Parts: sequence; C-alpha cells; structure tokens
Amino acid sequence: MSFRFVPLIPMNDYREKTLQELAAKSGAVSSRFALVGFDGFVDRIVHPIDERQGPGDRFRRIDTMAAFAKRIEAAAGHSTNIEIHTLVEKIGGNGPIMANALLQTGMDVHYIGALGRPAVLPVFESFASGTRAISVGNPGVTHALEFQDGKVMLGTMESFDEIDFARILREGGEGVVTDLISRADMLAFVNWTMMPHMTGILHGILDRILPNLGPRDHRSFFVDLSDPEKRSDGDLLTVLRMLRRFALHGRMVLGLNLKEALRVDRVLGNAPGSTDPAGLRLIASRLRKQLDIHQVVIHPTDGAACATKTGDYYTPGPMVREPRITTGAGDHFNAGYMLGETLELSPESCLVLAVAFSGWYVSSGTSPSILDVESFIRQWQADVSRFE
Repeated sequence: MSFRFVPLIPMNDYREKTLQELAAKSGAVSSRFALVGFDGFVDRIVHPIDERQGPGDRFRRIDTMAAFAKRIEAAAGHSTNIEIHTLVEKIGGNGPIMANALLQTGMDVHYIGALGRPAVLPVFESFASGTRAISVGNPGVTHALEFQDGKVMLGTMESFDEIDFARILREGGEGVVTDLISRADMLAFVNWTMMPHMTGILHGILDRILPNLGPRDHRSFFVDLSDPEKRSDGDLLTVLRMLRRFALHGRMVLGLNLKEALRVDRVLGNAPGSTDPAGLRLIASRLRKQLDIHQVVIHPTDGAACATKTGDYYTPGPMVREPRITTGAGDHFNAGYMLGETLELSPESCLVLAVAFSGWYVSSGTSPSILDVESFIRQWQADVSRFE
C-alpha cells in the first residue's frame, strides 16, 4: 500500500489527534444506536472485457472509462457485444453499505429498507439479522463496471416506486418506527436521488414523528443525496430547504462528494470557485450558512473538507494506488464521519476517521473494525512522516 501526501497545514497533524480522541471515546461505540434507511441493492461488481484469452478469468479487461467510451463510440450506427465478468455479488445500496460499515465497529445499528419481499433475499440475510432489519420492498440491482479511473453504475430500481412513508409505517408498524427514531443517536437517510418518494418520507418524519418526541442531549441526522444529476434543480432545492427543519430536532449533517457539492453550490446561486483545499473549505462553509444546518462535509477522492458552526477544516486523504474495490468507498467515508460525529469527536478527527474508513475499505475490500482503523491511521502517519 502506498499513499500520496499533500502538504496543507504545517505543524498540525490531525492523525495523532484522531488516535487520541478515538482511544478516549471508542469504548462508547456499543452504547450508540444508529437507524439507517431506506434503499437496498444487490451489487454485482464487474469488469468489462477487452479481449478474452481463455475460459474463466483469462481475459484482459477494459482498464479505463475513456477506453470504454471509445468502444461504445466506435459502435455507433452499428452494434457491439461487451462481455462483463462478475467479480462478486454482494449487498449494495448506500444505506446497507453504510449501515454494515457501522455495524462492524460494534455500534448498535437498525436498518429499514428494500431487502426483499415477501422474504429477505439470501444476500441480505446476515446483514438483516445483524441490524434487526425491517424490509419494506424489493431491492434494486446494480451492475458496477469498475475501471482504474472510476466506475459506471448501471441500475434497475423500479421496485423503489412502491416505497413511501405509508409503506414504511405499514410494514414496520407506526409504533415501532416511532420508537426506533426516538431512541436513535444518529439517523441516516441516504440515496435521495434513486428513491422517488424520499422527499415525502422526510416530510412524514418531520410532520408526524419528530414533533412528538422528547428532547435528547445529542441526536444527529445525516443526509446523502447520492449523485442528483438526474433530478431537477427544483426537486433538489425542495429537499435542501427541508434540511433546516431537521436542525430543530438535532444536528443535521449534509454529506456531498465533489460533484454533488458543485451542483448544490450552483443550485443555491453561487458562482463557480476553486476546488483546491482552501476552495473546498469555502464551499462547505457557504453551503452550511445558506442551508442553515449544523455541518456540511465534502469529500473529493484525495481528501475531505467540512464546515461547522465553529469553523471549516480540511484533511488530505491516503491514496491507494491499486484499490481492490471502489464501489462503496463513499458510503464508508460517510460511516466513518458519522461514527466520529456520534462519538462527538472534533471536526478534524471526524474527517481523518472518514478518509481512514474509506482508505481501509478501498485497499482491503472489507469494512474495518475500530482496531483496523487505528492501525490504518498509524500506518498512514508513519508513511507521511517521511515527507514532513
């Protein structure tokens, strides 16, 4: 494993601070309760084949998205046949991947989402058992074409048309769902883009459940838009304006990758700016102020920035040169960040924890334990120290 270090904040090493804070507070992980929802996918991670040299895995794959695009372009006006080789079939969807990552840390996690009807599908059985899941519909299916420089996600998700607030209350029981929401230290509502009724679900929670709950010393909400490219500006503005209502009931955190952040920034009427570390901090800060919420966090591939009411921050991230898997990296980032937020770590430590979660997952293909993350941060720290 090798890392790329980007010097940004001389004399400040957030990695050591993160290790110290995590050592002091990780014992509380098992006492924290997270509720996550509401999607679910069966993910098939595949490689598109350039040239087959024999049966099984004897082939040369198409390595880059540009090469794949050229193959498609060359077939325009004709047709083409591209074989895909399945590497693994696994649980997918922003919600299940994030929830499963939190589960591996020892946190108490419940899940509500699309895991199969009338019974949970076999690929989700272990996850559903571990999260005491409530399945409210059938999952979508994603073929994730992975390349060295990115991925193309091809998904079918017609089953999500049936998942609305009424279905969630009917399948889970209104009393049960209300109790889960009332007890949760952290609630994550993810994949707004692909869930056509997600805005209505959020409205239902705001109007029907949250006003009836008692106060809590600490309750965090997390929303992930999940690439809203196919949604209109009007739809996006509607859900963004709802976020400040959640802030009346807890600490609202909006998580964005770089592409999403630039779209939200534009929709809110801001002129394009720099995306270097200083620029990302500026974008995060102005989005947080415009949306009037507790935190905005932005994660490009080589670092992460966040803004809170106390300031804005940036940390570089480890660069894994030969990743085993990239699908789900953002969901692991989100899990790491919200683990830190739920444990009330400092903003800098939340960022370091998030990029470490993602880095471990990308390099190993597995979700990390707390000990794994601590080990990863120490290795990263040792590697970077040679350049500082």
